[in-house]
Amino acid sequence: MSGKPFLFLSARPEVEAVGPEYESVRRAMGVDAGRLEHVRLDVDPLGDVSLDAYAGIVVGGSPFNVTTPESGKHEVQRRVEADLTRLAEQAVAADSPLLFTCYGIGVLTRLLGGEVGTTYGEDAQAVEIRLTADGSTDPLVGALPERFDALVGHKEATDRLPVDAVLLASSAGCPVQIYRVGTRVYATQFHPEVSTSDFIARAQVYRHHGYFPASELREVGERLAAASVTEPQRMLRRFAELADSDPRG
Repeated sequence: MSGKPFLFLSARPEVEAVGPEYESVRRAMGVDAGRLEHVRLDVDPLGDVSLDAYAGIVVGGSPFNVTTPESGKHEVQRRVEADLTRLAEQAVAADSPLLFTCYGIGVLTRLLGGEVGTTYGEDAQAVEIRLTADGSTDPLVGALPERFDALVGHKEATDRLPVDAVLLASSAGCPVQIYRVGTRVYATQFHPEVSTSDFIARAQVYRHHGYFPASELREVGERLAAASVTEPQRMLRRFAELADSDPRG
């Protein structure tokens, strides 16, 4: 075990969603609060981050969309994207443990020359994820079953995979659900951290953000409650285990 702390970066302006997201990530990773530092990028600039100071870094989701025209982006979003892009550049260059979830996959995809669009958006729901052959043998993703259900809710997704990325998982409605760059930088479109109850609470917060008609909140909650989502959180636990055991760390 490296003994180094982990870093969680959130980018949610909705304060009622921030604490629960942190707790979901911490619980899924299997680390205590003393080992998972938290920076709210919507509040504070990231500044200079020493990758060597952390066992690994996890980036949470956000209602921001990278496909929003630059003229329509709030200054906070522009700063967040600049900070995450700089972090991704450093992590890719150093092959340092970094896991982007949901919103962050768009930042990484654009940085690496892929394309992000709105063709493969998915409503708030549980969907079946299928590992690729590369995913089944991947040190991180290969710990998951070849087919499992995960929770999604996004307006944009990767249209074209970056040239140097390795596709690890897909769903019927979204071809790029997980990919890897190098050996230790990952991005997921689905949310690996949440339980169905976590996601129902998050749906309440974001009911007016266009992920589903606000009038259908009850139906969305019932649909999510009926879903069986047991595997994705293992991905975060495995991320922490690999980061801790990597001799390069």
